[in-house]
Amino acid sequence: MKRILFTAGIIAVAGAATAWVFISGNGEDNTVKNDRVVVERGNLVEYALAVGHIEPRNEIEVKSKISGVVNKVFAEAGDYVEEGQPLLEIRPDPTPLELAEAKRNVERSEIALDNVQREMFRMEQLRARDMVSEHDYQNLQRNLRDSEINVQLNRERLELLESGRILIGETLIESVIKAPTSGYILEKMVDIGDPIVPLTSYQAGTPLMTLARMDDLLFKGTVDEIDVGKLQEGMTAEIRVGALPGSRVKGELTRISLKATTRDNSTVFPVEIRITDNDGRVLRAGYSANANVVIDRREDVLIIPERLVTYLEDKSTVEVPSRNENGREETEVRLGLSDAINVEVVEGLEEGDVVLEKPLRSLAAN
Repeated sequence: MKRILFTAGIIAVAGAATAWVFISGNGEDNTVKNDRVVVERGNLVEYALAVGHIEPRNEIEVKSKISGVVNKVFAEAGDYVEEGQPLLEIRPDPTPLELAEAKRNVERSEIALDNVQREMFRMEQLRARDMVSEHDYQNLQRNLRDSEINVQLNRERLELLESGRILIGETLIESVIKAPTSGYILEKMVDIGDPIVPLTSYQAGTPLMTLARMDDLLFKGTVDEIDVGKLQEGMTAEIRVGALPGSRVKGELTRISLKATTRDNSTVFPVEIRITDNDGRVLRAGYSANANVVIDRREDVLIIPERLVTYLEDKSTVEVPSRNENGREETEVRLGLSDAINVEVVEGLEEGDVVLEKPLRSLAAN
């Protein structure tokens, strides 16, 4: 009984396999069907790829004009600050030698001023008797003014070293560093206790913070030299931000560099794209992104996959079914715009025509 059931099972499986082959047809007919592509209408867009980052248009480095150490911090990275709002307080921290020299300079200038004042007193008495020339008197007056300015300057230097705050005319110089403009603090480079080198005409000074407006952002990147000749300012761009998948950020090409740079052994040109629509997303400085600059666009045109085209010198051909059964023949076509996947057919084919895939090549065994 078991042997009969086993035999019946084998017959049933064989019958099912035969029916599947009969329904699906032989392998040759199925291959021909899958190798056919119908000419259809569609849209094509040619892009130039730019690789770069999202950055603010202007990023300001905040620096101190006095030396010392950081005493207080009033704002942190990510905070929004208004122009004139305190950011940091610098506590003067002069060396003992600097403080001693400043005090001695005050003493020397005061002694020099006292000597010039005594000389001026004698000069005025002699001038009243017409015993001194007008030229000598004017020279002494000039020396007196210079000595008074020198005393004031040395006193101000000493006061600045000791207190970190001084009023010169109507200008207040103090140790509290204030925001030069309104914006967000992108980075804080110092902490309490860090030494500060001042900004002068001969040294760059210690960067304290970076400040920028985040409502005026740019995409800054590079384009390969192959594509830069096709670009023009004013072209639209679609920006894909790596940290925001699915976002559709739009922009406008505003600057193309006149000079190339070399990166990873490739020649590229820097470009800037102004962001016109952030798709309602919060963009942050430093986001890596790719921008597709729209070079050309075609709508409702005949398209076929570019893999079907054979290029030979200045001639482009595709293979179409011949009148013979399972045969194929070449036909010449004139092509237009390509997006590297599909290509526009200008002449040679009509909508609904069938184009054959290129036959697969097999590697002969050695």
